[in-house]
Amino acid sequence: MTENRDDPHNTTDRGEIELISLEASVMEENNRLALENRALLASRGIHALNLLSSPGSGKTTLLVETLKAFKENLCCAVIEGDQQTKHDAEMIAETGTQVVQINTGQSCHLDAVQVARALEKLPLDGVRILFIENVGNLICPAGFDLGESEKVAIMSVTEGEEKPLKYPLAFHLASTLVITRTDLLPLLRFDLERCRNNALQVNPDLGIIETSAYTKGGIEEWISYLRARVATDA
Repeated sequence: MTENRDDPHNTTDRGEIELISLEASVMEENNRLALENRALLASRGIHALNLLSSPGSGKTTLLVETLKAFKENLCCAVIEGDQQTKHDAEMIAETGTQVVQINTGQSCHLDAVQVARALEKLPLDGVRILFIENVGNLICPAGFDLGESEKVAIMSVTEGEEKPLKYPLAFHLASTLVITRTDLLPLLRFDLERCRNNALQVNPDLGIIETSAYTKGGIEEWISYLRARVATDA
């Protein structure tokens, strides 16, 4: 039987092969630049955290409280990723922290190229912690290495205990899970222990910190965790 190369349903069509090759090439380039970002940050003694979460998890609120806690004694910088607006970057700037906004347009994640360009704009002298607040999304961002020291997953108690099981890659790659808005627990049917078990099922080595930016519960534990990471990199 002769193969019909004009058949649009032909699974060996060259266009499909080229598409797969293009995707591989994009990832290879991303990973190459991620290595360069990581080397740059390491050479300056900067601990970089890639913050992953769904929209509305309270990620920016937690970050603002973190920056306030470090304001007097630890220099931080922020790369802020959103599809549109400078809203979150403006919140960060109000703390006195150096911040670069990246608007990704239709893209659902940051990549190493964007982070490399942002690093060129940030004054890095003296910075000890770099927070990379990724676009709100637990799927695409997890698959892209940015050159960070570690990934941190953030989820709110309003999102449901099953979140780690539904989006396992982000939780599998994260070193720590920060659960936010625990002040709302009395108002919700959220099983905190079940959430912890689900997260540990995906990643048995995952550290878990429970926080509330409003009551300040767990914030000191989170700050102590970050100080320990910086001390390790020193």
